[in-house]
Amino acid sequence: MVASSEFSRAFSSFDRDNDGKISAAELRLCMKATLGEEVSHEDAATLVASVDSDGDGLLSEEEFLQLLDMERDDDAKDEEEKRCRGLKEAFRMYEMKGQGCITSLSLKRMLSKLGDHQDVGECQAMICRFDLDGDGVLNFEEFKTMMDQ
Repeated sequence: MVASSEFSRAFSSFDRDNDGKISAAELRLCMKATLGEEVSHEDAATLVASVDSDGDGLLSEEEFLQLLDMERDDDAKDEEEKRCRGLKEAFRMYEMKGQGCITSLSLKRMLSKLGDHQDVGECQAMICRFDLDGDGVLNFEEFKTMMDQ
C-alpha cells in the first residue's frame, strides 16, 4: 500500500489551483501528464462523479483516494480475468475432447507430450487429490484449485 504522504503528494500535484479540490479539468491534465493518456472531458467528469459523495463536482482528497482504490480494484480484476483465461486455455489442452473434464487418460496423454511419462494409475492418483466431487475426473473449478497449489 502506498503511504498516505505519497497519496497527499499525488493529490497536491493534481490540484493545480491549490483549492483543496480536483476538478475534472485538473484530472484530465494530470492524467495526460502522468499517464500519457488523453481523457475526454466527459470521461473525466464521469470519474469525478463516480466518487463525488458531496455532489460538488470536485474531488476532495478523501474522494480522490476512493478513486485510486477503485482503479486498483479494477486492475486486480483485470489480472484475475487474464489468469482465468490462461487457466481455461491450459484446461482445454488437458481435457478429454468434448467431455469438459480431465480424465486420467487425457492427463497421461498431455503429460507424455510434455515429456513426463506417468502410468494411468499415477495420473488417477493426481486427479484424486483434487477431485472434490469424487467423480474421478477434474472439472475446471477443481483444475483451478489444483493450479493454485
